[in-house]
Amino acid sequence: MTDATIETANFSDLEAILALQKRAYLSEAELYRDYTLPPLTQTLSGIEEDFNKQIILKAMSDGSLVGSVRAFAKEGVCHIGRLVVEPTYQNKGVGSRLLNAIENRFPAAQRYELFTGERSIKSLYLYDKAGYEIIRRRRVSETLALVFLCKKNERIMNGLL
Repeated sequence: MTDATIETANFSDLEAILALQKRAYLSEAELYRDYTLPPLTQTLSGIEEDFNKQIILKAMSDGSLVGSVRAFAKEGVCHIGRLVVEPTYQNKGVGSRLLNAIENRFPAAQRYELFTGERSIKSLYLYDKAGYEIIRRRRVSETLALVFLCKKNERIMNGLL
C-alpha cells in the first residue's frame, strides 16, 4: 500500500487530472480504460463537461496527484470511464484503492469495460485483485472486446453462477 489518500476531486483539480491521464497514457505504464474518447484528444472543456455528470475521485500523495478515476451510475450499473495512475505509483495499490472507493459509492453495481491489446492484461489483473470476475464478454472487433465484470460475492448473491 502507498500513503496516497483518496478524495473527491474538485473543479480546480481538472487541469491536473487531464495532464495526468495524458502523461500516463504516453508512458504506456498506466491503468487506462475509456470506451468513448482517447485521452490525447480530450480537452479541458471536455473534462469540465464530464465533471458535471460523473463522480471523479483523486489519489493524492505528498500534495501531488498520483491517480484518478471517473464513474457514473445508470440503471444500477456503474460505468467506469477512466482510471489512471501516475507511472511511478504503479503496483503500489493506488489503482485498487481508487476502484474500492468507487465500489463504496456503488456497492452492488456491475462494471463493464472495453479492453484492447496489452493494456487489457493489466486491467483484468487489477479487477481480479479487487475481487471482480468476468461474467460475460462480447467481441466488438478483431482487437476490441466489451467485458462485463461483477464482484465475486455479488455473483453468488444474485444467482449468476
